[in-house]
Amino acid sequence: MKVGVLSFAHTHAAGYVHELSTLPGIEVLATDPDGVSSDPAQPRGRALAEQLGVAYADTYEDVFAWGPDAVIVTAENSRHRPLVELAARHGVDVLCEKPLATSQADGEAMVAACREAGVRLGVAYPVRFHRAYAAVKAAAASGALGEILLVTGANNGRLPAGARAWFVDPELAGGGALMDHTVHIADLVDDLLDGQPAVEVYAQANNLLYEGTVSVETAGLVTVRYANGVIVTIDCSWSQPLSHPRWGGVEVQVIGTGAVAEMDAFGQLVGGWDQRDKTAFALPWGSDLDHDLLSSFLLGTSPTGMTVADGEAGLRSLRVALGAMESARSGQAVRLD
Repeated sequence: MKVGVLSFAHTHAAGYVHELSTLPGIEVLATDPDGVSSDPAQPRGRALAEQLGVAYADTYEDVFAWGPDAVIVTAENSRHRPLVELAARHGVDVLCEKPLATSQADGEAMVAACREAGVRLGVAYPVRFHRAYAAVKAAAASGALGEILLVTGANNGRLPAGARAWFVDPELAGGGALMDHTVHIADLVDDLLDGQPAVEVYAQANNLLYEGTVSVETAGLVTVRYANGVIVTIDCSWSQPLSHPRWGGVEVQVIGTGAVAEMDAFGQLVGGWDQRDKTAFALPWGSDLDHDLLSSFLLGTSPTGMTVADGEAGLRSLRVALGAMESARSGQAVRLD
């Protein structure tokens, strides 16, 4: 199977290239024509491809001329649409990084293009494949939790910086922490509630943590009401200190009438102190989420039985993030169509 990786912009791109090399029968070709990095420690383009040991093409069209069976879009958020539509025109299945797009119009156009071309559109939400989430979902499906009333979630992390500083560019990223971190929790809730639509969003955001450093919001708290009455709160802040040994995390608590279920997706760590560098360290172990995501999309195998979020699911989580941004700007709750 031939798989193209379109752009090295996203932090996950290098990890995907590594994971693809571990899957059986996968041949990879990468391209990053928009990649420019002034930081030698974080190269892009051909230099990064050589570092990763992956074959490189100069243009996106060169990748499609190679005849891929699937492509992975890991470009800046605002550049997702043209690449997904390019894949659709070539009749190639496409896995797109989250969030699906930076506007509802772009997201809808991407879903429509892939539907009309008869190709699969997946959205990269790897936390769906965590065994802890699978256990939470199984508990909900079995009725052990009773009726779900409330979900609280937190997706925190460090401020994106260095060669991937486009995350704090409102044009390329579509926003800041609200756009970057709301969607992971929104997708888990979307899956947990079997696609129940969100009907109202209220959010507050600020830039107190990095005032004067970046122009986008770096902290936010989002409240979402779903059609079935479930209330969801999401802490989506870039609140992890830059020097902290752990990049951040994803935590969810599901409160039902019969029980409460909790998960910490990145709590499987061995921590300690490195006397040589005089720094603390945290070494993760457990679920390899990127591996399971790619294996499910490309090979149809998943150890938890989970499936990749499709374009419609990606569109639903995008609407929550866009509603949160509108609410933070206006100070009012936003009704979602």
